[in-house]
Amino acid sequence: MAHAGFALTFCLSPVGAHAGEIHALVRDKTGKGVVDAVVVALPANRSAGNAGGASATIIVDQVNKEFIPYVLPVQVGTAVNFPNKDNIRHHVYSFSPAKNFELPLYMGTPASPVLFDKPGAVVLGCNIHDWMIAYVYVSDSPYFAKTGADGKANLTELPPGDYTLRAWHPRLAGKEEATERKVAVSRTGAVEATWDIGLTPEFRIRRAPIPGQRGY
Repeated sequence: MAHAGFALTFCLSPVGAHAGEIHALVRDKTGKGVVDAVVVALPANRSAGNAGGASATIIVDQVNKEFIPYVLPVQVGTAVNFPNKDNIRHHVYSFSPAKNFELPLYMGTPASPVLFDKPGAVVLGCNIHDWMIAYVYVSDSPYFAKTGADGKANLTELPPGDYTLRAWHPRLAGKEEATERKVAVSRTGAVEATWDIGLTPEFRIRRAPIPGQRGY
């Protein structure tokens, strides 16, 4: 069933009896698995969404003039550190509505992590190296996962109940809200959810050449 550039199917499959699961698959229009998509399950019972709280401080590395990972999903209230492991200075920033911040030119590890306190997608950049781009996806639910190279992601330890599923990707064609679907999670089966999403063309600024080396 197609909806605004995507399709979603779901069914139930057997799992253990202790907690619910969602087995997600995100594909492009050619049927190929989409890496670095984030799948979120928002519980209808908002008190269930507070279970566990945000994670401890986690890291987005800067290595060889690139952010690692390219996409980092976190829960609202998570602090993220941005260590610079290169032997040159970086200037990390974001102008995204969900988090507007700057870490002026530095090497090593900043004195304080950045707290991501609002839901939404945050685009990261470096003011010195324009090709350095990454994303922090800030979820208002503790139940989320990022897809691997095969487009698959598993959400586990979900309390039984009703959920709204949605999928996000940096190149998602259309709004994230358009991917929403209602599902019921039980203790006796996993929800199998598949999205077929449209992707916008990829645009990456070419890396500056490294002196003495060819290419990027």
